[in-house]
Amino acid sequence: MSQPFVLPDFYVPYPARLNPHVETARVHTREWARAMGMLEGSGVWEEHDLESHDYALLCSYTHPDCDAEALSLVTDWYTWVFFFDDHFLEIFKRTQDRAGGKAYLDRLPAFMPRDPATAMPDPANPVEAGLADLWTRTVPAMSPAWRARFSEATEALLYESLWELDNINEGRIANPVEYIEMRRKVGGAPWSAGLVEYAAGAEVPERVAHSRPLRVLRDSFSDAVHLRNDLFSYQREVEDEGENSNGVLVLEKFLGCTTQEAAEAVNDLLTSRLQQFENTALTEVPGLCLEQGLGPGECAAVAAYAKGLQDWQSGGHEWHLRSSRYMNEGLDTGPSRFDGVLGTSALDIRTLFGRPAAARLRTLTHVPHQKVGPSPLPEFDLPYALSLSPHHQEARRLSVDWAERMGLLDDIWDRPMLEGFDFALCSAGLDPDATAEELELNAEWLTWGTYGDDYYPLAFGRPHNLLGAKECTERLKSLASVGDPAAGRASAVTPIERALADLWARTTAPMATEAREQLRTALHAMLDSWMWELLNQTQHRVPDPVDYIEMRRTTFGSELTMLLCRLRHAEALPPGIYRTGTVRTLENAAADYAALLNDLFSYRKEVEVQGEIHNGVLVLQTFFDCDYPTAVSMVDDLMRGRLRQFEHVKRHELPMLYEDFALGTAGRAALEAYVRELEDWLAGILNWHRGVRRYGADETRSGGGAAALVRLGAIGIGTSAARVGTLFAP
Repeated sequence: MSQPFVLPDFYVPYPARLNPHVETARVHTREWARAMGMLEGSGVWEEHDLESHDYALLCSYTHPDCDAEALSLVTDWYTWVFFFDDHFLEIFKRTQDRAGGKAYLDRLPAFMPRDPATAMPDPANPVEAGLADLWTRTVPAMSPAWRARFSEATEALLYESLWELDNINEGRIANPVEYIEMRRKVGGAPWSAGLVEYAAGAEVPERVAHSRPLRVLRDSFSDAVHLRNDLFSYQREVEDEGENSNGVLVLEKFLGCTTQEAAEAVNDLLTSRLQQFENTALTEVPGLCLEQGLGPGECAAVAAYAKGLQDWQSGGHEWHLRSSRYMNEGLDTGPSRFDGVLGTSALDIRTLFGRPAAARLRTLTHVPHQKVGPSPLPEFDLPYALSLSPHHQEARRLSVDWAERMGLLDDIWDRPMLEGFDFALCSAGLDPDATAEELELNAEWLTWGTYGDDYYPLAFGRPHNLLGAKECTERLKSLASVGDPAAGRASAVTPIERALADLWARTTAPMATEAREQLRTALHAMLDSWMWELLNQTQHRVPDPVDYIEMRRTTFGSELTMLLCRLRHAEALPPGIYRTGTVRTLENAAADYAALLNDLFSYRKEVEVQGEIHNGVLVLQTFFDCDYPTAVSMVDDLMRGRLRQFEHVKRHELPMLYEDFALGTAGRAALEAYVRELEDWLAGILNWHRGVRRYGADETRSGGGAAALVRLGAIGIGTSAARVGTLFAP
C-alpha cells in the first residue's frame, strides 16, 4: 500500500544515542510479556508482534544512559502500555462497547495503590497482571509525591481511552485545541515524562513539579511526541483502524486542505512545540530554580530531567524511523552522515534551517505598531440569549466610585475612561441574577483585573523592568491571606495593592478555608500569567499558538471568574466533579471562545496602537505566515469549533457524567445551573464587547488614554524605571 503523504523534514536538533543494554532489555521483556499472558493465547499479540515492534529499541533510544535493570523495567512499562492500547482496541473499540470498557478501566487504579503495603485484587487479564507487577517493582524507588503524579498520569491515559471510543462511536473529529488537550492524556507522553524521572534518577522536587516552567516542559514535550507519532501512524490509525484521533486528520478537516498540506502543518506545529521547549528550558527554568532557592542537587535533578526529555524526543524519532509499527518508507536510517556513529540518523543539520528557522525568525521579528486599520468582525452566532441584571447602572456608579477611592484613576485611567469601559455592563450579563451587592463586587473584580492587565505592560513591560514586576507580583500574592482575609489591607500601599486587598477581604470573608485556597490559587495563576506576558514582551517573541491558547485563559481572567461562579455549587456536587475531563472541557471551550472573541475586537487597539504581541489573530498570522483576513477567518473557525464542542459536551458527555458520579436530582440541577451560568458568561461577554468604548474606533485612535501615562511616573514598588521618557522610548 502506498503512503498517503510524503513525510516532511523533521526538526531534530539533538542526536539520538543508543543504550548499550538494548539486547538485555529485549530478552527480559520478551519473557516478562509471556509471563504476564500478553503473547500466545492473548488474542492480541504473538511473539512476532512484540519482536517487530521492538520496544526495547524504543526505550534504549529514549533512555540512553540508564543501567540494564532500569532499562528493562522501563521497557516492561512501554510493552504494557502498548499492549493495553491494542487490547482495548480489540476488545472495546472495535466492538464499540463503552459500558464494558468503563468497567474494565474502573478496576485498573486498584493495581496502583499509593501505599505499597495496600493489597491488590487478583489480576483477571494480562493488563491487570502487568500493571500489578510493574507498580510493585517501581514505586519503592520513588517518593510518595512522584507516585501520586505518576498514578494520576496513568489513570488519565487509561480513562481518556473512553473519549477516543466515544468519538469513534459518533464519527466526530475533534477541533485542534480539543485534540491537543485530549491527546496529552490518551497519548501517554505525560506518563512517559514520569518514567524519565525514574530512568534518569532525576525526580523533580515537589515544590516546583507543578510550576509553569516544568508544566510547559512536560506539555511541549508531550505535544511534540504525539504530533510526531501522528505523522508516522496516520496510515495505520486512519486508513486501517478507522481512528479519527490523529492530528493530521484533525488539521486536514479544520483547514480544508490536502493530506500532504495537513502533514506539513502538523510538522510545523511539532517544530513550534520543540522550540517552545527550548525557550522554556533556557529562559524560565533557570529563573525558577533561583527563585525557589533550589539546592545544587535539586537543580541538577531538574537539569537532568530536561535533558532526559530531550533525549526522549530524539530517541523516539529514531525509533519511529525503524519500527515496523509505522509508515517510514523512503526515510534515511543509515549512519552515513556521521561516519558510522550508531544512532545519529535523526541528526541532519539541514533540518535546523528552512521551515524551522523561518518559523522561529517570524516569532522574533514582528514589527510593532503596524497600521492595520479597522478590525473586520465575523458573525458571532452565539445561541445563548442575553439577560441583564436590573442593578447595572447602580453597580456602574458604585464600582467607578470604588476605583476612584482605591486610586485606580490616579495614573493610567481617568473617570470618563472607566465609565466608558462600563465593567458593570459585563457583570450584568455574566451574572443576571446577582444581588445588587454581588453585582457591584463582580464589577469591581473586573475593574481590578483589567487595570492590572493594562498596568503591567506600561509600568514594567516598556522599560523591561522584570525585577520590579516580580516584586510587585509577590506583594500582590501576599495580600491574599487564607487565614485572615482582611490582613492585607494594612500593608497595601499602591492603588493596585489597595484595590486587591479590599476585594479579597470582602469576597473571602464568608468563604470556607478550602474555597479561599482555591480562589488564591486562581489569583496567583493570573498574576503569574501577567509575568509570562512580560517575559515574552522582553524577548519580543510572539507566543507559540498552543502556549498562547492555554495561557490566554488565565490572562483573560477566565479561571478566576469561573471559579467565583463554581463556588456557589460547592455543597451540591462532589468535589471531584470539577476535575473531570468533561467539566474542564466545558470550561476551556467557553474560555477559549471568549478570549478569542476579545482578540478579534481588540486587534487594532493592541497591534497597531499598543504594539502588543499577545493576540490570537497575530499568533496565527505569525505561525501560518498568512495575512490578517485569513487569520481572522481561522480564529472564527476555531471559535465555532470550540462552541460546537461546548454543545457536544453538554448534550452527550454530561449525561454520562451524571451516571459516573451517580448524581441525584439536586446534583444534576446544580451542574445544569453551572452550565447555564457559563452560557450567561459567554452572552454577557459578547454583549459587553459590542457595547463599550474600550474597543471602539475613537478609543483606538486615541491610544486608549495614552496621554494619562505621563502620570505613571514612579508610582508603585519597583517602578522607578518607568519614567515618561522610557514609557515612550522606541
